[in-house]
Amino acid sequence: QVQLVESGGGLVMAGGSLRLSCAASGRMFSSYVMGWFRQAPGKEREFVARISWNGGITDYADSVKGRFTISRDNAKNTMFLQMSSLKPEDTAVYYCGALTRGVPTAYSSYDYWGQGTQVTISS
Repeated sequence: QVQLVESGGGLVMAGGSLRLSCAASGRMFSSYVMGWFRQAPGKEREFVARISWNGGITDYADSVKGRFTISRDNAKNTMFLQMSSLKPEDTAVYYCGALTRGVPTAYSSYDYWGQGTQVTISS
């Protein structure tokens, strides 16, 4: 089992940057595929990015490709999402998740979730 805690959200102007962190406690962090999802008010939770257990494979939603970078540090049990060129449509609660098996772009596949961190982009 793993517990996840997100941090780093906040309010920034369009064009700005933020770095989200997802700290994991528990065992075997390095064995999990990790992902970032987001949920805006009135919308379903949507895939943002995912990273394989060793960081060798990453995938991004088309809406964030080229602007966001996912990474992880297994020695520190932490995953990151560097967000740049932020847009008002990036406003959402961002969640990190841990996956043991399944489709990494589908939130229903994830076994564990953090509580979320609010990201608000002003125009």
